[in-house]
Amino acid sequence: MVTNFGPQALLSIVSHLVFIALAWWALQALNFDKFLRAGRVLQARVLYIMLSIFLGSAVSSFFLDYLLWSRQLPAVFQ
Repeated sequence: MVTNFGPQALLSIVSHLVFIALAWWALQALNFDKFLRAGRVLQARVLYIMLSIFLGSAVSSFFLDYLLWSRQLPAVFQ
């Protein structure tokens, strides 16, 4: 069996959290006030959180896939 699941799982969790935080930080630069209704603060915050999770997870998945592919690349030349 493969015993390398622990570090890979930890890397995936940390990567997702870091990229979600980066997405949250980057979304703060946008002015969504024009697109949101007045008095809908809670819904706007939920939207920011969901967009952050979506963007952060997508970028993290790309990063983790790229890392996996780069580790598998030497097998092509054997």
